[in-house]
Amino acid sequence: MKELVLLGDEAIGQGALDAGLSGVYAYPGTPSTEICEYIQRSKEAGERNVHAQWSANEKTAMEAGLGMSYAGKRALVCMKHVGLNVAADAFINAGMTGVNGGLVVVVADDPSMHSSQNEQDSRFYGKFAMVPVLEPATQQEAYQMTPYGFALSEKFRLPVMLRITTRLAHSRSAVKRSEVRKENDVRLPADLKQFILLPALARKRYKLLLSTQEKLEMESLDSGLNRLEQEEDTSLGIIACGLSYNYYQEVAADAGLKHPLLKISQYPVPAGLLNDFVKQVDRVVVLEEGAPLMEESLTGILENDYRIGGRLNGLLPRDGELDPLLVKKALGLPVEAVRAVPEIVKNRPPALCKGCSHIDMYNALNEALEPYSPGRVFSDIGCYTLGALPPYNAINSCVDMGASVTMAKGASDAGLRPAVAVIGDSTFTHSGMTGLLDAVVEQTPLTVIISDNSTTGMTGGQKSHATNRLLDICRGIGVEEEHMRVMNPLRKHHEESRMMLSEELAYEGVSVIISQRECIQTAGRRLRKEKSKKAST
Repeated sequence: MKELVLLGDEAIGQGALDAGLSGVYAYPGTPSTEICEYIQRSKEAGERNVHAQWSANEKTAMEAGLGMSYAGKRALVCMKHVGLNVAADAFINAGMTGVNGGLVVVVADDPSMHSSQNEQDSRFYGKFAMVPVLEPATQQEAYQMTPYGFALSEKFRLPVMLRITTRLAHSRSAVKRSEVRKENDVRLPADLKQFILLPALARKRYKLLLSTQEKLEMESLDSGLNRLEQEEDTSLGIIACGLSYNYYQEVAADAGLKHPLLKISQYPVPAGLLNDFVKQVDRVVVLEEGAPLMEESLTGILENDYRIGGRLNGLLPRDGELDPLLVKKALGLPVEAVRAVPEIVKNRPPALCKGCSHIDMYNALNEALEPYSPGRVFSDIGCYTLGALPPYNAINSCVDMGASVTMAKGASDAGLRPAVAVIGDSTFTHSGMTGLLDAVVEQTPLTVIISDNSTTGMTGGQKSHATNRLLDICRGIGVEEEHMRVMNPLRKHHEESRMMLSEELAYEGVSVIISQRECIQTAGRRLRKEKSKKAST
């Protein structure tokens, strides 16, 4: 098979297709978005009719993937780390139900928070759910571990988590493909009660899950993914998890280090493997992206004679990505001065695009709120969150997907008038709708602004489930017709927009204003495509 030059995300997508994938379910979120997009663009996926539509949110993606697995097919579910919080109910319970067809859940963590509100480590969720976790170090491993993950899932009848981090997801390397496997046929589970988590059945499933843990440890011992690379200088031993393995390899090659290395890419890790390694070296440095999960498991809560260093004892920073310079410093090697970053490539603060509809909406909202004291606008997560920055300074919260509506409701319940929620169209259908239903049921005084640009703009313009459906959804939820209004966020309509907002801010009930104008970026792409098509005909 020929080699391809792929992002880590793309390598996972290709690996899944070559493993006989029948469907991918995902909600866009950096740094995981490109996995689903790669499969959507794939000619072979199209010819095989592989399901590759975006889901409304990560929970629906997880549940749909579990349903495809129930039917015996192989399914891939993709999300970023905070998306796993949304999918956690289904994910944890999928460990209890087990699977039928192979189910691989890819979770892309974002250490250093390049595009996220936190840098949680998804390996904890894998441990919590007691399912196998794979952690590739390279794009080639990302490709190879995906088919292995499906096979492992079907061998143990459990979902398998594939955990990657930003740097691997978004960097390219040559990837050698393997043979393509045929898709599974539809076949129902041998036990038709397997997926019923009634307490009496769930207790049996839980005992089964517990009894599988030792076998999973043995599997990670035999798979070759956790391997010892023996060297002669035992004054130090390195445990490197996932991508950190690369950083150490680079440092060791430059500095001529000859320390024993234990590479970890599969969890749960047998305690015996770790004990044997630690005993043969004088001290240990643990390199892992994210939280000190491995380091904590070695250190435990009791004192012992082992000398373990890493993120917990300050040898490495407790937060953020690792890199070769940090690894050098942790190993006591001289660190050369870093060249100053040229002005032209320096980090620039994010900003709303010129001509973005959110700008006109915020300008009108800020003016409408002038008669009131500040601190009344609860925002959600998306491009419009940049309204927090000058010159708009228009929002006062951004916590998690869907939180704007429910936080505004809570503040209104506390007596804050007016209370305003700003949410995007895609985020509204992701998890904002249920908060609006709460407000309608209780008739909570609240103004919800759905800033509708007809796309999932923050992650590059994926399809929004809300496009052309917002009025019908709000009507169905029960918002009063006369307080469901559509605003055209253009500078020439500024005064009209401001007045509309002022009227609804004064209303003692639930009102929804849909600020509707196509995203400036997707509009540009659409017009260029239309122009090109016209020119070719």
